[in-house]
Amino acid sequence: MDETVAKWLADVAIELEAEPGVDETVDAVARYARSALGCDDVGILLVSTGVIETAAATSERVRLADDLQRELGEGPCLSSLETHESYIIGDVATDDRWPKWGPRAAALGFASALSVQLFTKDRAFGSVNLFSNERDFFDDADESVAQVFARHASVALAAARQEQGLLKAIDGRKLIGQAEGILMERFNIDADRAFAVLNRYSQHHNLKLRVVAEGIVRNGQLPGTVSGTAAGS
Repeated sequence: MDETVAKWLADVAIELEAEPGVDETVDAVARYARSALGCDDVGILLVSTGVIETAAATSERVRLADDLQRELGEGPCLSSLETHESYIIGDVATDDRWPKWGPRAAALGFASALSVQLFTKDRAFGSVNLFSNERDFFDDADESVAQVFARHASVALAAARQEQGLLKAIDGRKLIGQAEGILMERFNIDADRAFAVLNRYSQHHNLKLRVVAEGIVRNGQLPGTVSGTAAGS
């Protein structure tokens, strides 16, 4: 890998980390990957709670190709997720590793492809999948660039997910605090009693504390309570 490419990848890593959220980061990964390899299309598959989803795609046919992989249970993107390997497909239509998916992907206009995994030391996120309308478009040098790019992208995605989770947790704490204040004022109780009411209602109705708090902030009181009487008081 020459110095120009290495510097460009380093700059991209900085740009990705500056994206404000997970969705924006994933979209940026797709855009930069297409620029890095000069290919026609890029798709990003992400795994969340065991579900594989197309998180970003530069065209609708990429989404259709991903749908085919999930429908048929085979394809380079799925294989990359399962084996943690990269795959170069010189001729999508004739590659016998994915005999059902290949011809149908070729019918969408794809001739060759390259799939690399998104992962960090702690977890696998998904895969970056690059497509070209030309046969034998990708070579070993492209695979090396894609792997380095994927490592940068994985770090950026991990940071975005962590930050989003922290922001959600902070928002949840604020919401619970607001709900406590409403209960304290409405029922003339202290903060400890207000939290106990929230917690008891959460457990009794098998709802997350944040959901109960959100309902109180929106409606002004716990569901099923009579104005002036705290639930369980």
